[in-house]
Parts: sequence; C-alpha cells; structure tokens
Amino acid sequence: MKLFEYMAKAVLRKHGIPVPDGFVVSSADQIRKIPGPVMVKAQVLIGGRGKAGGIKPAETVDEARRVAASILGMKIRGFTTKEVLVEQRLDVARELYLGITIDRSNRSLLIMASPDGGIDIESVPEDRMLMLPLDPLMGYQPFVGRRVAAFLGQPPEQSSQIASICHRLHELAVYEDAELAEINPLVVTKDGKVVAGDAKVTIDSDALFRHKEYENLPEDLTPLEQKAKQLDIAFVQLEGNIGVIANGAGLTMATLDSINMFGGKAGVFLDLGGTDDPEKVKKAVLLMAEANPKVILLNIFGGITKCDTVAKGVIEANLEKQIAVPFVARIKGVNEEIARDMLRDEGMIPASGLSEAAELASKESLR
Repeated sequence: MKLFEYMAKAVLRKHGIPVPDGFVVSSADQIRKIPGPVMVKAQVLIGGRGKAGGIKPAETVDEARRVAASILGMKIRGFTTKEVLVEQRLDVARELYLGITIDRSNRSLLIMASPDGGIDIESVPEDRMLMLPLDPLMGYQPFVGRRVAAFLGQPPEQSSQIASICHRLHELAVYEDAELAEINPLVVTKDGKVVAGDAKVTIDSDALFRHKEYENLPEDLTPLEQKAKQLDIAFVQLEGNIGVIANGAGLTMATLDSINMFGGKAGVFLDLGGTDDPEKVKKAVLLMAEANPKVILLNIFGGITKCDTVAKGVIEANLEKQIAVPFVARIKGVNEEIARDMLRDEGMIPASGLSEAAELASKESLR
C-alpha cells in the first residue's frame, strides 16, 4: 500500500525524521494561514507531479489559495488531484537521496544513498549510488550511518544529522513493515539543517493485519481501477493504447515486455488469474472495453484454465457490447483449438504464439 506524501511525512515525523511544517486541504478556502513562503503540492500516487504543474510556489495566503485552486481537480497521468499539501518552502543548499528497501536476492534490507538527489534515481550513475545491504542477524549498526554520511560527503554537523536520519529510517522500515521508505530529496538547507523534502513510503500489504491504522486509508485509484477492485479483478491503467488481458502476473509481465519489444505500448493490463468462469471473463472484457484501448490483446495459457470457457466469456461480452477495436487472441492449453475457432468466428485475430500476438497488436496500435 502506497502512502500519499503527507501521510508518508507523518510517518517520518513519528519516527523522529525532520520534515517541513505543512497541512493538507481539499479546498482552497481551507487555507487561512501559511508558515511563510510555501510549496503547494498535488497529492497523487504517481511521479512527475512537478513536470505536470502539480507543484507550485506561493508567497501569501491569497496566492496559496489561487495556486491550490489551480491544482485541485488537475489530472496527472490519469489521477485526479483531490488534496494538496501546503508546505513550508525550504531554502535549499544541497539535494541528496536516501532510501531503504527490501533486497530480495540477499534476503535483507538495503540502504541506498546518493549525493545526486532530486532526480529520477534510476538515472544516477552507478558510482554515485551507495547500495549497502544490512545483515538481518546483526541488524542496524552505527557504522552504517557513518558510512552513508561519508559517502554523501557532507561536513561533520550535517553528517551527524544524516547518520541519525539513516538510523531512524531503518527503524521506520522495520516497525512499519515498509517495502520502501524513500526520501528524495533529502535537503540540506542553507542554515545547515537536514530535512526530508519529499517522502515515499510503501507498506507491505500482507502486513496490514499488524497495522490497523493503514487498513482503511484511501487509495488513489482511477474510476475504472476502483470498479475493478469492487469486482475483485486485478486491473491497472498505464499510458499506452493496448489493452492486455492475461492470466497470471508472470504471463502478464511477459506480455507487456513483448509488446514493448515490438514498439507497442500497453495502456491497461488486466490479470484474470486462474479463473475460467465465463461470467467473470465477460465482466473483465467489458471493463477493458470501458478503458477505450485502440487494440485488445488476450494472452491466455490454460493449465487448469479451460480455453473454450474463457472464449465463451469473451463472446458473451462482445454480444452485450460490440467490441469495436481489433482483438488479438493468443490462447494455449486445454481446448485451445476450440477456443481459437470460437474467437475467429467472432472476427477476432488468432495468434499462434506470444511474439506473433504482441507484434500483431503493436502494428494495429500504430495504425
């Protein structure tokens, strides 16, 4: 479960990590007083807020209201801004990066740090990123914070603050069952303070039974994602124009990779899981049609899943609401020939393998 920035900063504050003063509003009229010059920040669970115009400065209460009114309701990569964080503006001298995540290959927590904060962390050169696994038996040791501070190359006063924040971030990750706790940027202000300028915290959903305070938090879902959740369908909207229906997370990801290889771009993916219930398949296809993709790619591997019953659900959906876009179907497993014939008779495009299906769907999407 991802937390909004203001929620993540509340968790940081709870664990003793300095954050700017601020408050959250859902209406511009709620802004009556500000802690000096501020930044008004859209609260959406997606990156790229600044580039989209979702983060703006303000000097006065009136200006903060005008800025907040312009951001509230703004759509950022498909997500509607319902709240804004009005936060004290930091006088920035340096921007650093500090994060902690799970290193599944080493079965340990991993501390990450870079002197190049404030940018996409994936673009930081390898020699500018410290990746420090923590022995799960030894746990956190004081030398870890000292090593991180030394790598970031700050003066002694700031280094001691960084070491302390590093220790507290580890405590947060363990106590809150966080899969990711990230501060980017970790700001060094001109008066020498080290403060979390932004924060991202993701809580392990499987640990929510230990954290009742997170169970009923609002999720920043698109209307279709909310509808899919109510139907118990795994459904995610992206930025492309190909709708992908597959069964199983691994097959879904392989399908997305194959589409990308042929120059296409997935816009929605829907995981049917292990179901071959025609009614659930029908609901899933109708949901996909609501997303208005340019092409739909069905990629089913039937082990215990019967391909012909999946095809029956697809056909029932088509009868209820005529699917007006190309529908490419790669379907393998139990009764696959029957299923292919059923779908072909409905005017859908059969494919013998994943590569062929991805290539056909990508070509159709680029027409």
